[in-house]
Amino acid sequence: MRRLLIGSVTVVAVLLAGCSTRSDDDTGTDAAQKATPAAGAPPASADFGTLKDVCGPGTAKTSAVQGVTDKKIQVGVMSDVGFTKNSEFPDAAKVFTSWCNAAGGINGREIVPVTRDTKLMQVRQGVLQACKADFALVGGGSALDSLGTPDRLKCLLPTFPAQSSQIGAIGSDLQVMASQPTAGYFQYAGYYAWLMKEKYPDSAQKAGIIAGDVPVTKVMAGQFKEAIAGLGGKVSYNDLYPAAGVSDWTPYAQSIKNKGVKGLVFLGDFASLAKLEQALTNIGYTPDWIDANSNAYGPAFQQLAGTALAKQHNYAELFATAPLESAADNPATQQVIDLFEKYAPGKQVTYPMLRAFSAWLLFATSARDCAELTRKCVDDNALKNTDWTAGGLQAPFDLASKEPPKCYSVVEATTKGWQPADFKPDQGAYRCDAVAYKYKGNYGEPATLASVGKSPSDLT
Repeated sequence: MRRLLIGSVTVVAVLLAGCSTRSDDDTGTDAAQKATPAAGAPPASADFGTLKDVCGPGTAKTSAVQGVTDKKIQVGVMSDVGFTKNSEFPDAAKVFTSWCNAAGGINGREIVPVTRDTKLMQVRQGVLQACKADFALVGGGSALDSLGTPDRLKCLLPTFPAQSSQIGAIGSDLQVMASQPTAGYFQYAGYYAWLMKEKYPDSAQKAGIIAGDVPVTKVMAGQFKEAIAGLGGKVSYNDLYPAAGVSDWTPYAQSIKNKGVKGLVFLGDFASLAKLEQALTNIGYTPDWIDANSNAYGPAFQQLAGTALAKQHNYAELFATAPLESAADNPATQQVIDLFEKYAPGKQVTYPMLRAFSAWLLFATSARDCAELTRKCVDDNALKNTDWTAGGLQAPFDLASKEPPKCYSVVEATTKGWQPADFKPDQGAYRCDAVAYKYKGNYGEPATLASVGKSPSDLT
């Protein structure tokens, strides 16, 4: 949810963790199919990182399950592409399915991804389309995903999202997340404890929050204020800025300086953050730290912020995903980069793509292990993973647990680009001592099967 800022359709600045390009055919073939090697081509390696035989040939039987035949498995990829024009999720779908299909598919069945363009406000329509044709939803996400969650549950459609954004969707039934977030918990407890208690202890009582003036980010600001206090800090500055944009960020920068803010939480789009940091630099003020969040993790923020990065100290938590900059020391991350070079040359690998790959790997291995491919089997198999690492893309994560994981990774923005921060990792690229902070305020609950008149026994 921190990867977006949502207002009315005319003023929104939405920057999602991953969005997608429109499918050429809403009810059939996606671009990924077209990349499948011709007959007679040597099979691709079926291994990914530490995961063996993720995909491979087999003799599949005719199936009466929706989206499944003896030759294919059709899955939906949720995306706001019609609004954002961002193709991260379908790009990841194309690359993963091209590789998997080249290795033989899922026990001989080809994976056919179909992009469901939710266009920001048309989430229900996208879900209803998927309910009519898809076996599951995999590797995608929509900013307003809770709008479609009741319909998804009514049609008993499992989802393996790359990201989940809203409270009603995060942790909902028939959703298996390959990594965080975890419903009801502050997802950045370890990261903020490091920032406020260890790296910059003088900042704890001088935290500030600035967020877009829209309902979604207002709720988030409340959650962060509560969590910072729960971790021993104090918010001394809390402000909103217009979602339509700000022509001059100097007054905001001056307010931050006047309040003596030493740790700044920014809940909005990174283009606005870059302008705010330029204004802070121009008035000669530098907080101890700025949480730019994973929205800013990429070269675009570096280019927009420019020389301000020489003065301002920007950090972001990547949950427990290995940073792209660690690819030389992490074979799984390097394998994603190599697969993109092969199947989507010219596309830049991003953090949302890594999360999407984890979701695709989870779905593929869960489906692979079904003697008879059903939604219940895939959902059950996914939840059996108590130390899911996506072959090495992330720290171990217990997919059945309702508790947040203890591991996290932190990156820092510099004038030379993003790089792993000096946050004292103790398990490879991760630090695994995060405390758990459960919200005390009432921010809503995830949707359940019971809330739509269904039960787990209805899933087949």
